Amino acid sequence: MKYYLTTPIYYVNATPHIGHAYTTLVADTVKRVRRMMGDDAYLCTGTDEHGQKVERSAEKAGWTAQEFADRVSGAFRSEWDSLGIDYDFFVRTTEPRHAGAVQWLFERCQKNGFIKKDTYTGKYDVTGEAFVTDEEAQKIDGPVEVVTEENYFFKLSEFQDRLLKHYEDNPDFIRPESRRNEVISFVKGGLKDLSISRASLKWGIPLPGDDGHVFYVWFDALTNYMTALGYGGDAEVDPEGLWPADLHIVGKEIVRFHAVYWPAFLMAADLPLPKGIYAHGWLIFQEEKMSKTKGNVVRAQPIDQVVGIEGLRHYLLREIVFGQDGNFSYEGLVGRYNADLANGLGNLASRTLAMIHRYFDGAVPEPPDDSGGALAVLATETIAKVRAHFEAFEFSRGLDAIWALSGAVDKYLVEQKPWVLIKGEDEETKAQLRTTLYNAAEVLRIVTALASPVLPKSAAEIWRQLGQESDLTAVRYAGLAWGQLKPGTKLPGGEAVFPRLDVEASIKKMQELEQEVLKEQAQIMGRTVEAAPAARQKPADSERIEIDDFAKVEMRVGVVMTAEKVKKADKLLHLTIDIGEAEPRSIVAGIAAAYEPDSLIGRKVAIVANLKPRKLRGLVSDGMIIAASGEDGNPNLVSFLEDAPIGARLG
Repeated sequence: MKYYLTTPIYYVNATPHIGHAYTTLVADTVKRVRRMMGDDAYLCTGTDEHGQKVERSAEKAGWTAQEFADRVSGAFRSEWDSLGIDYDFFVRTTEPRHAGAVQWLFERCQKNGFIKKDTYTGKYDVTGEAFVTDEEAQKIDGPVEVVTEENYFFKLSEFQDRLLKHYEDNPDFIRPESRRNEVISFVKGGLKDLSISRASLKWGIPLPGDDGHVFYVWFDALTNYMTALGYGGDAEVDPEGLWPADLHIVGKEIVRFHAVYWPAFLMAADLPLPKGIYAHGWLIFQEEKMSKTKGNVVRAQPIDQVVGIEGLRHYLLREIVFGQDGNFSYEGLVGRYNADLANGLGNLASRTLAMIHRYFDGAVPEPPDDSGGALAVLATETIAKVRAHFEAFEFSRGLDAIWALSGAVDKYLVEQKPWVLIKGEDEETKAQLRTTLYNAAEVLRIVTALASPVLPKSAAEIWRQLGQESDLTAVRYAGLAWGQLKPGTKLPGGEAVFPRLDVEASIKKMQELEQEVLKEQAQIMGRTVEAAPAARQKPADSERIEIDDFAKVEMRVGVVMTAEKVKKADKLLHLTIDIGEAEPRSIVAGIAAAYEPDSLIGRKVAIVANLKPRKLRGLVSDGMIIAASGEDGNPNLVSFLEDAPIGARLG
């Protein structure tokens, strides 16, 4: 079976950072998982290179727009190559083949009656010569005018019912559930026709039949998924038979474009829709979403040079529940590396292989009984668990299962004490030693295979050190079973795969290298070096509170039972929340701008439970729901990665 997945194409007005790397590393992992499932998997990525921002950045740097795009696109491709991303297609929107695909898709939509020419009115930055959003207009010092120009529009308004029916008929089309609910709510709110061209821009793909217009943003960018496969011109079917895509992996901030605009374009063109879209969350660093404008961006190359890219892959997939926002910290990265990789898998490999070298002259011993006992049962169960979790994008749970198996054999070695058994002279003790080290090596083989989609390079090295001459990438879940390690296999030896890291020294080195990479990327962009983000200052003692003050605040876990909008109050929702008391709490919260009532039913939240009740809009509010203020000013509810019990106290 063929499986085609994609990352978004990355906009070349910024050089690659860890946010880009997160999406791409996940997609690379998914490709390797699908290959282990037996699929013929393909991965597409690339760069989005058109638009006013690129043109202006190029002019500022003293280059043509094409020269600028070449430099930054090259930086992305170089990054993915150095990080070992196994992509099959790399699409640049400045390629002639992509222009052909975009124009081909447009003509199909136009032929079917879904394109119109109309006027577009928006705020125009006079100095920057570009249309801007309301938010961008507030930040501009120079004059901003309301300008009307003639554009081509896509009749998005005609697809509301068709999109909603598609979502209903295909419940897994948008994942996770929170993003699905968000998209459905947006579409139910009504769709407006979408401007897909600009007459005021020059750096873009010209519309067929009207060279005075170029394609604008999403009609151009999204089509890359079909460009990669050869669509365009007379090509109505890709030769590999990969369309429709099986999965688009995107960040949550662009889910609307992929789950609303893109399927509507394809419907209008009478083309098959992708089978699924998965929107992951943001990486949070220094308590905020990573953002170039905030100066809190982290880059992957310094991490690769100190921890190794596979330490980063493992950290991101183990620490972050895929689909949710997740915290990134250097301390957490090095700590997780030492705990799971250096002290875990790395230590298991080193001690097991070292004892086989020492006690059996580097040849896998033959056990008198190859059943494996309880370890074999656990290994067989783990293979099934990991496959199921990885297939469902539950990477953290899949890795939990792998490290549980690794931990079980560590415990087994401690109990069996092979370093004591080697001293025994009787046949029973010798047989027990052979069994112990064979079982440990066999678990190591299975753990290595299971971890290979996340740790492809390191796993391949451990596989080699186990004397396995077969290609690790050829291993399939269906064929992975206990007892496949052949007794007598000679172990070739090798260095430790995951040497332990000094936490403080490693963090310092990554931070130093971060500044070097920042300088290199600034040169690529033709910019002066940005200042390093200032370290967060600890609050003065006078701003801190005593533990006794904190203890006065009673925070509890609750589950939302009902939710409805408060009449004549745009920002308020009335919730009833069960926190394990005789009756649910009535709470009025100012979260209506960020959450639809239906999306909150059944959601676990945190509340302050010991506030004095008060009345809002005639309703009793007996408590306060806990939320963070998002980058856009909207609240983000506190949620739980683990299954916290209702009524549990926080603190």
